[in-house]
Amino acid sequence: MEPAHGNLFGYIEDLQELTIIERPVRRSLKTPEEIERLTVDEELNDIERAVYLLSSGQDIQGTSVVANLPVLMRLNPAETLRRVLPKIREVLHVAGVEMQLTAAVSFLTILQEESVSIHTYSHSFLHIILQNVEHRDSGVSNAWLETLLAVIETLPKETIRHEILNPLVSKAQLSQTLQSRLVSCKILGKLANKFEAHIIKREILPLVKSLCQDVEYEVRSCMCRQLEHIAQGIGTELTKNVVLPELVELARDEGSSVRLAAFETLVNLLEMFDADDRSQTVLPLVKSFCEKSFKADESILVSLSFHLGKLCNGLYGIFTPEQHLRFLEFYKKLCTLGLQQENGHNDNQIQFQTLEQEKKYISVRKNCAYNFPAMIVFVDPKNFHLELYSTFFCLCHDPEVPVRYTMAVGFYEVAKILNSGVYAIHKELVTLLQDESLEVLDALIGHLPEILELMATGGENSGSESKLLTVPDLIPALTTAEQRAATSLKWRTHEKLLQKYACLPHIISSDQIYYRFLHRMLTIIMTNNVLPVQKAAARTLCVYLRYNRKQEQRHEVIQKLIEQLGQGKSYWNRLRFLDTCEFIMELFSKSFFCKYFFLPVLELTHDPVANTVLELDRMEISVDAFQKRFYENDLLDQEKEREEHLLLEMEQLEKEKQQNEGRSANISDKMFKKKRRDSKTSSALAKNIPLSVSGSSTPSTSKEGKKSKLVRSQSFSTQALHPKYGNIDKCPNKSSATGYSSSISGVGKGSILQFSDDSFRTRSTSNIGNAAFPSSSPLATSSRNSVNSVDQKNNGNKDSQSRKMSLKNRKSNP
Repeated sequence: MEPAHGNLFGYIEDLQELTIIERPVRRSLKTPEEIERLTVDEELNDIERAVYLLSSGQDIQGTSVVANLPVLMRLNPAETLRRVLPKIREVLHVAGVEMQLTAAVSFLTILQEESVSIHTYSHSFLHIILQNVEHRDSGVSNAWLETLLAVIETLPKETIRHEILNPLVSKAQLSQTLQSRLVSCKILGKLANKFEAHIIKREILPLVKSLCQDVEYEVRSCMCRQLEHIAQGIGTELTKNVVLPELVELARDEGSSVRLAAFETLVNLLEMFDADDRSQTVLPLVKSFCEKSFKADESILVSLSFHLGKLCNGLYGIFTPEQHLRFLEFYKKLCTLGLQQENGHNDNQIQFQTLEQEKKYISVRKNCAYNFPAMIVFVDPKNFHLELYSTFFCLCHDPEVPVRYTMAVGFYEVAKILNSGVYAIHKELVTLLQDESLEVLDALIGHLPEILELMATGGENSGSESKLLTVPDLIPALTTAEQRAATSLKWRTHEKLLQKYACLPHIISSDQIYYRFLHRMLTIIMTNNVLPVQKAAARTLCVYLRYNRKQEQRHEVIQKLIEQLGQGKSYWNRLRFLDTCEFIMELFSKSFFCKYFFLPVLELTHDPVANTVLELDRMEISVDAFQKRFYENDLLDQEKEREEHLLLEMEQLEKEKQQNEGRSANISDKMFKKKRRDSKTSSALAKNIPLSVSGSSTPSTSKEGKKSKLVRSQSFSTQALHPKYGNIDKCPNKSSATGYSSSISGVGKGSILQFSDDSFRTRSTSNIGNAAFPSSSPLATSSRNSVNSVDQKNNGNKDSQSRKMSLKNRKSNP
C-alpha cells in the first residue's frame, strides 16, 4: 500500500502545481489609477497637450511628444518654439536613453525638412544639441554628434566659428573627458571643409597635432581617421609637410588600431602624394605592413586585403618588376589563406584553427574576391590567363559561400575588364550558375543579361562563331539554374531569374529558345503557385514569342495560350491568360493582338467566375480602342507592326535561302555528273578523228575536210541538223576522198554510238591526218562545249536527219 500512497501524493502535488500555473491572469494591462494618470483632457489642443505631457506625464508620454515634434513644427512652428521646445530642454537633462535618441532623430528631421530657417534653427536647437553631444552614454553621444555634423553642413561660417570652433579649443584639451576628446576629433574633421586653408593651418592644425599625440589610443586612432578630411581641406602642400609626417609616426604606433587607421588613411590619400613621396615614404611603409601581417600582426590582414587593390593600382607607376611580382604573389597568397598553410601542409597536419581565425581568413578571401577586378587592371587584362586565371578559378570554387557570392557580384566587372578575353572565364560562369547556394545565383543574375551579351559578342571570335562556342555549355547551365530556383522556397530569386531570361533572344537562336525555354515558361504559368513568378514567366514568354522567327512555332504557342489558359477549366489559368494579354498589348502591335487574342478575350466577358470578369474590367479593354482608325496614327504601334512584318519577311527569306541551297546542291550534283560524262566524250572524240582520215593532202580533201567539220559540229551540237546541210554528200566522189566520204556517212549515221566504241582507243599518228585537219584541236574544243547541252529532243532530230542523209546518198549513188 505504501507505493500506492506515494503515487497518490505525487499526483496531488502535480495537481497543486497545475493550480499554481493556472492562476487567473490579470485581464487589464493598467489599473484604474494608472489609467487615470495617463488620461488627458480631450479639449486640449496639440500644443497644450504636449506641454501637459512633458510637465506631468510619464516618460513614455514625453517620448511620444518628442517623437511628434517635427509634426508640431510643421503645424504651428511659432508656438512649438515658444512653449514646447523649452519644456523639452528641461526634460532632456534627466531623460533616459530612449528619449535622448528620439530627440536626436527629431532634431535631425526638423533640419532636413527645413521647417524653420537655419538662423532660427541655430538659435533654438543648436545649444540643446551641443549640451547633449557629450552624453555619458556613447550611443546617445554618437546620435547627437550625427545631428551636429549634419547641422555644421548648413550653418554659416561665423556661427560655426563662434558657437563650435571656439569652444572646441578647450574641449580638446587633455584635461577633458575621453568622450569629449573623441567628439572633438570628429568635429575637427568636419570643420576642415568649411574654412580656408590659412584658417585651418592657424586654428585647427594645432589641435589636430595635439590629438594625434594623445595618451589614449582611441583618441589617436579617431584623429588619424580624420586626417583624410583635413588633408582635403588644406591642400597638397600642407598635406605633404604636416599630415604625412603625422601619418608616418602613427603608422609605427604601439596600438594596432592606430597602425591600422594610419594604413587605411595612407591608402585613401595616395592620389595627393607625388611620385617621390610614394616611392620614398609610402612604399616602404606598405611593404612593412605586408611583411608584418603574416608574422607579427595578423590583425591588419582583413584591412590589408580590402585595400590591396586600391593600393596596388595607386603605386603602379613606381613599382619595379620585382616589386610588381612580389605584390602579385602576396595577393595570390591572401586568396588561398586558410585553405593551406604557409609551409604547404594541409590543415590535417597542423593544429586545428580556431573559429576566430577561420572567420578572419574567410573575410580575407572575401576581400580578395572584392578586389579581383582591380588586380586584373594591375596585371593587365592581356596577362590574365597567365597570371590570375588560377586564382580566379580558386575563388570561384572557394568552399565558403561569402567568397563565391562576392565573385558572383563582381563577375560582370571582370567580364567588362577582360573584354576580348572574356571567353577565358566562360567555364566559371557555368560553375557559378550551377552553384549549390541560391545566394550566389541571386548575386550572379543581377547582371546576367550584360554578362551573356559580352559572352556572345566579345572575344576574338565575334558574332555567330562566338555564340557557337559559348551556347552549348551555357544553355544546360541556364536551365539547371532555373529548375533549382523553382524547387527552392526563394520565389523572389526565381522571379528575378525569369525576368533576366528575357534577354535570351539577343543571345541564342530562336530554335534553341523554343525547344529549351519557351515551353518551360508555359509550364511555369500553369503549374507554379506564386503569382509574381507566374507573371514574370508570362512576360518572358511574350518576349520569346515576340522574337520568334518561325510562323509555325508562333501559331503553336498562341494556340496553346488560348486553349490551355484562355479556355482552361481553372479560373486561375484564365486570369493568367488576361495577364499574358496585357504583356502582348505591351510588346506587340494592336493589329497582332486583334488578329489572335481579341476574340478569346471578349469571350471571357461571359466567364462564370466573377473574378475573371472583374480582371477583364480592370484591363479596360474597349472595342473602339482596337479599331484601326484609332491606332493607325499611333507611331509606336506602327513601329511594332513594322518589326513584326520584318520578322515575317526574314522568315520567308530564310525559307527561300534554304530552298535555294537545296536546289544549288542538286544542280551541283548534276553538273558534276555531266562533267564526268563530257570528259569521257571529249577523250573519245580526240581518238576518233585521226582514224577517219586517209589519202593525200589535195584541194578536194581540204574542201571535204571543211564539210566534215561542219557535219561533226552539227552532229554534236545542241541544235537539230538544219535541212540545208542535207546536200552535204553531193560532193564529187573522188578516189582520193573515198575513205573520207565513208567516214562522214558513218559519223552521220551513228555519231552517238561512236563515243562508246572501243575501236577509238587506238590513235593514228599519220602526218596526212595532221595536214588534213590543221584545226583539229579547236574542233575537239567546240565538240566538248556542244555536247554539254545535248538533250532528248536533239537525239530525236538526229535520228530523222540521219535517215534523210541515207536516202540522199542512195539518190546520188545509183
